[in-house]
Amino acid sequence: MTEKTRLITPRLPRGFEDRTPGEIAAVGAMIDKIKAVYERYGFDPVETPLFEYTETLGKFLPDTDRPNAGVFSLQDDDEQWMSLRYDLTAPLARYFAENFESLPKPYRSYRQGYVFRNEKPGPGRFRQFMQFDADTVGAGGPEADAEMCMMMADVMDALGLAGKYVVRVNNRKVLDGAMEAIGLADDPDRRLVVMRAIDKLDRLGPDGVKLLLGAGRKDESGDFTKGAGLDSKQAEFILGVLFSSVAAEENVNRIGGPEGAQPLRPNASFPINDYISKVGPAFPEGLGELSRMKSLFFAAGYNPDRIKIDPSVVRGLEYYTGPVFEIELTFKVQNEKGQDVVFGSVGGGGRYDGLVSRFRREPVPATGFSIGVSRLANALKLTGNLGATEPSGPVVVLVMDKDQTASYQAMVSELRNAGIRAEMFLGNTKNFGKQVAYADKRNSPIVVIEGSQERDSGILQIKDLIAGKQAASAISDNAEWKAARPGQFEIKREDLVSAVQKLLSEQ
Repeated sequence: MTEKTRLITPRLPRGFEDRTPGEIAAVGAMIDKIKAVYERYGFDPVETPLFEYTETLGKFLPDTDRPNAGVFSLQDDDEQWMSLRYDLTAPLARYFAENFESLPKPYRSYRQGYVFRNEKPGPGRFRQFMQFDADTVGAGGPEADAEMCMMMADVMDALGLAGKYVVRVNNRKVLDGAMEAIGLADDPDRRLVVMRAIDKLDRLGPDGVKLLLGAGRKDESGDFTKGAGLDSKQAEFILGVLFSSVAAEENVNRIGGPEGAQPLRPNASFPINDYISKVGPAFPEGLGELSRMKSLFFAAGYNPDRIKIDPSVVRGLEYYTGPVFEIELTFKVQNEKGQDVVFGSVGGGGRYDGLVSRFRREPVPATGFSIGVSRLANALKLTGNLGATEPSGPVVVLVMDKDQTASYQAMVSELRNAGIRAEMFLGNTKNFGKQVAYADKRNSPIVVIEGSQERDSGILQIKDLIAGKQAASAISDNAEWKAARPGQFEIKREDLVSAVQKLLSEQ
């Protein structure tokens, strides 16, 4: 076979997925419910492009000649690097800074769209996926962060997940104080590795995280991930802060702020060592902010079964500077090994006071969160709350006589002008059965039939495919089915639109 005649194998790239009409409709219904909650809180929509200049996306990217680790990048015609956005937050920071003078402060917006990660794909892990974000830019203080957490809880309730989720809240300043104690205050690269290691706690467990805090970890495929290079005492201290019996949650519950903060007590697996005396001032400051948020949750009626303080939440991106939060679905599902596991996180976010300030000299506080749309849709499917079935197809006008296509097209136009979704069959018209099979495959509710006898008599045959399927299930004999013609009836030609409208309303 020559190169010219060689057929190309149709292949979907790894880490990407196609979406069917049913999936699109289901996600659309879910997004409408999320949008309604966002707008109830006073947020307005804004849209940013898929590409941004690479420098706009910031520190998430490695410093290389071709910044393609973690993102997809290319050079434009004037040799400037552009990258597909990896989230919706960095583009928002650019948009706000660029339109600073004309936007209200605080600026409350929501955004929906695809983001791209040039990472190793796996089960449930895609290189292209949809996010739905909400952010408040220009509001400092934990009150704005608390509102985000409450809105996340309300979104879950609106989607029918009440009692099946918890919003987990922590503060990066607590971990910042702990990392200062072990000497990482001025080592941003290793700090980021530490945070990303802790962010994998729900997936790898404490032993896996301890490996990533140390020299590194080899996964089941044999791939090795380099660790943060902490020694054993440093790693145990970080894990001790996370797992101590008097970590952030108990401190906040007991004392309501940093003034009476109790020292962390030892934990059997990860004891708090001498580093506790070296924690920086960010540590009690973070606890104080958590305390204020907790009082707001309590005042608004959000109990710990919906929103709770959890010291293991850190989030993986470097730009967070204060409170961080995640929505975790608490019901169990089976993983690819058949094991029962908690479904886990479907979204999260936090405060990022330094991101907009990359574009402007004055400090600009900001906070927000992002929902993973595809992952959340999968969760709703598992719980029976996805809320949309395969969308109904168009009414199909069958072509019984090829030389009468103008007449059939006139019927289609009448239906469309009445606001009814309709089409004329455009395939091979020689086989009546294949035309009906096509309508079935299109999930069509109705087909319209006009042969020469019907045309001469001024009538049409209307076939109710939904009723036909239901009736056919009770008929076992093919001849009996043909004789009964279930779901089929006769109308006058001039009654086409009204008859179809009536039948659709009944269906």
